[in-house]
Amino acid sequence: MCILQVQNLKKIYGAGETAVHALDGVDLSVEQGEFVAIVGTSGSGKSTLLHMLGGLDCPTEGTVTVDGRELGSLKDEERTIFRRRKIGFVFQNYNLVPILNVLENIVLPIRLDGKPVDEAYVHEIIAVLGLQKKLQSLPNNLSGGQQQRVAIARALAAKPAIILADEPTGNLDSQTSQDVLSLLKVSSQRFAQTIVMITHNEEIAQLADRIIRIEDGHIVTRG
Repeated sequence: MCILQVQNLKKIYGAGETAVHALDGVDLSVEQGEFVAIVGTSGSGKSTLLHMLGGLDCPTEGTVTVDGRELGSLKDEERTIFRRRKIGFVFQNYNLVPILNVLENIVLPIRLDGKPVDEAYVHEIIAVLGLQKKLQSLPNNLSGGQQQRVAIARALAAKPAIILADEPTGNLDSQTSQDVLSLLKVSSQRFAQTIVMITHNEEIAQLADRIIRIEDGHIVTRG
């Protein structure tokens, strides 16, 4: 089943001779349960693409369809609700709420949506990510790797259609990066979770099921 479908996606900044074509006709599809890495150098368009996939920005042209809904057809408030329910984000800066403990951070998106927490599922995620002894800790008492584990748990907890990870190991040392990426892969397999990861690191990308390369706003390799 196709969870993500992108057709003729374009993003142009500016106009005329100074226009920058950050994305120039991207086509892409991702199946349910796939772990896909999108690889590109700085300025290749990979971060712009992630923002479009997550509904954080609107394309100049083309469509992004997530779990059967075309993001461009949604009004701003509808898109915000859809993101919260269907798209999980993992950023390199973790984006945890400093005054909430680990458990509160993990279930925050579910609470914001007014939905009951699936306690068994959440605690299974916590066990897989090795966070059982840290549930009452505040983010500033955790290492970078532990904070990123919490961010992954938070993304998984709401059972989104897709998780978008933007350079998720960018602030971690090499060993911790491998640990976090291994946990992402395990999570993808264990929970049949679809994950699209943006990275510039070729070694990290090898952990994915499929590698897609982007250069100058074009996809050049589909893995």
